[in-house]
Amino acid sequence: MAIGTTPKTKLAHQFSHPKLAGIRIIGTGMFAPSNVVKNEALGKLGYDSDWIVQRTGIEARCHVSPGEATSDLSYKAAKQCLERANMAPENLDLIIVATMSPDHSTPSTACILQARLGSQAPAMDLNAACSGFMYGLVTGSQFVKTGCCRNALIVGAEVLSNIVDPEDKKTFPLFGDGAGAVLIAADPESDPEMPSGILAHRIAAVGLMADKLLVPGGGSRNPISQEVLDSRSHYLRMDGRCVFKWAVRLIPDIVDEMLIKSGLEMDDLDVIIFHQANRRILDAAVDILGADPSKVVVNLDKYGNTSAASIPISLHEALIQGRIKPGCNILMAGFGAGLTWGACIFRW
Repeated sequence: MAIGTTPKTKLAHQFSHPKLAGIRIIGTGMFAPSNVVKNEALGKLGYDSDWIVQRTGIEARCHVSPGEATSDLSYKAAKQCLERANMAPENLDLIIVATMSPDHSTPSTACILQARLGSQAPAMDLNAACSGFMYGLVTGSQFVKTGCCRNALIVGAEVLSNIVDPEDKKTFPLFGDGAGAVLIAADPESDPEMPSGILAHRIAAVGLMADKLLVPGGGSRNPISQEVLDSRSHYLRMDGRCVFKWAVRLIPDIVDEMLIKSGLEMDDLDVIIFHQANRRILDAAVDILGADPSKVVVNLDKYGNTSAASIPISLHEALIQGRIKPGCNILMAGFGAGLTWGACIFRW
């Protein structure tokens, strides 16, 4: 099957995904740039501000200031996270930065963050776009679960305002900049009967749909050139209708799989955090699932789509708001370019 076709996503898999229990989140943090760009400001530039709200639910987004990069946002979110966890940077065992908008092709943004924090932990970037944080959380949890690390700092951070075409009136308003971070560690007090940590998880990809959301130019396939710049191929391109339909079909299946694997029911979920891409996607998922809307975290109205930063920002805000308490069952699910998706149920 050629790239560009739209295969039905198959969630069945040939091997099981064991629990990653006995892990806890001991700190969270976030950072959003101070430059808040409201729809009204975009309206003055020729964008249809009413269309933005009606089609996406987004009312504002944050953009970096000139000279501000993904590592800067990562540092501020990570610093807050470590302070809240009372963890010194030199005690970190692993740093993962999930991003599709790194400072440079190389070195990794994680290495830049490591140096700025004053840590000596192994550091690596992970690019699964809007699913990046879920990929990072599962990866970091595996290191902690197997005893390879005592703890892991997982950061989702993006500066998307620099990679989305400002002339693309349908795509540019959707995305914002931001960063979220969590610090995970082994939980020596985890109850075997009611364990903390990841009760069910799955990360996956549908590479046959890779061209539905991509940056065509600037990589090894189509290196940066005057032609790439003239055609604006160095900016993100998205088949919004296709991605929207895929996400609406996918989310109910993701949730069903997580509930089956964890042995929980929908009513057992205390907090539901979907990737903040589009309010219509979230509303459709809630309707199909019959979920309690009050349990669903929604903040895309003020941040827009922050890709890999979306879920950790939402998690931090839900915690600060008092929505997350010990023993809570939290569903998290992300989906994006690749096309990739990842989900888990985490018991706090």
